[in-house]
Amino acid sequence: MNDSPEHAQDTGQANTPEYSVSEIAGALKRTVETAFGHVRVRGELSSFRRQSSGHWYGSLKDERALIDLAMWRGPAAALSFRPEDGMEVIVTGKLTTYPGRSKYQLIIERMEPAGVGALLAQIEARRLKLQAEGLFDPARKQQLPWLPGVIGVVTSPTGAVIRDILHRLADRFPRRVLVWPVSVQGDGAAAQVAAAIAGFNAIAPGGLVPRPDLIIVARGGGSIEDLAAFNEENVVRAAAASRIPLISAVGHETDTTLIDYASDWRAPTPTAAAERAVPVRAELAASIAMLAGRLDAGAVRGWKLRRERSEALARRLPQPRNLIGLAAQRIDDLAERLPNALNARAAQVALRLTSAAARLRPALLNARLERSAERLAGAAARLAPALARPLNVDAQKLARVGGALRPFLIETRLAAASARLAQAGRMLDSLGPQQVLARGYAIVIGPDGHVVASASAAAARPRLTIRFGDGETPVFTAPVPPQGSLF
Repeated sequence: MNDSPEHAQDTGQANTPEYSVSEIAGALKRTVETAFGHVRVRGELSSFRRQSSGHWYGSLKDERALIDLAMWRGPAAALSFRPEDGMEVIVTGKLTTYPGRSKYQLIIERMEPAGVGALLAQIEARRLKLQAEGLFDPARKQQLPWLPGVIGVVTSPTGAVIRDILHRLADRFPRRVLVWPVSVQGDGAAAQVAAAIAGFNAIAPGGLVPRPDLIIVARGGGSIEDLAAFNEENVVRAAAASRIPLISAVGHETDTTLIDYASDWRAPTPTAAAERAVPVRAELAASIAMLAGRLDAGAVRGWKLRRERSEALARRLPQPRNLIGLAAQRIDDLAERLPNALNARAAQVALRLTSAAARLRPALLNARLERSAERLAGAAARLAPALARPLNVDAQKLARVGGALRPFLIETRLAAASARLAQAGRMLDSLGPQQVLARGYAIVIGPDGHVVASASAAAARPRLTIRFGDGETPVFTAPVPPQGSLF
């Protein structure tokens, strides 16, 4: 036996198994996974980022150590909050190795905030940041419409929230409702809610899809992790940028999210949002009826007041008989004085005529008579030659004129008579029976040449003649058998 040191060294090297790098890495992976299995680790997130594939990568650290993390797309989509660097969390997963880089890592299956205080601190920091930008300024709040025609609702289409809102609207004042279905919890919920608010604002007025007059963003109650989507910055900015008045109704009355600060009105519950959105139609009808009654009563009171004032003014006016009494008295006085005045005037005129007649001289009258006699004598002298002409000359002229006029007058009368005769013929043609026969009718004539106008009269005649437009046709009728016979 050779016991030299060289021989022992050669023997040990020959007995040590030889592994490949992959074998060593696989053995380490199996050892770590077998020894630890599922673990629950608490720490602070560091360099936590999301890849385009949907996977999350980062580190979990404390004061003295650091472990790499990996979270696949499926578990990441189920997160109810958005992980950020510096957040203290508790993760549950499986410890394994990554042979490609010779390091160990934790594959996360579930992640939750380490405490409500940490998540609230994160939300408070975000609130202070957005408040500093002026997104929560009360001056930016819009007035809610008194009675919106169309209401847009951003919520889950399968939950009880939308049923509560629709039921409450139907009870108070039915309105047209547009529902934009979104996820209200989990990964991607915040992006869907923000897109829904922006989508309602992008609808053009007067299009096929009506633009809402009011938006309600609603969700049922839940934990602070369940409501995390409504604390996201993109949702708050979309609510603050909405040009349509917006009501936030997220959670129960005690729940407060950041969208409540940016909305135009915060409702404690989704049902309260529906109550704030529309008035009660029955109350409006009662109010209108009350106002109508007050209006009628006011009109009656006004009419009565005006009548009383008119009657008071009428009593202050003088009586009509008093106004016309003086005038009537003056008329009576003048009527009494009128005959005396007329008699006096007639006496004055008669006196003046008598005086004028007395002043006329007889010589003047004689001169006027002589001038009239001279004018008459001149006229007689001018008429004497005309009266002396023979009458036969005028008779001959009248005979010639009459002979010339007689043919003209006869022809004129004949032409007028011919025109009247032609017009009477045309009227006879249009109204006569021949025109009726030409249109397919016929006239039944008896043996005596008279028209037969009834069926009973035609049956009593043995022979009839039917006249058509183009001729006549004789017809022989069978004798009517006596009553009671069979033939």
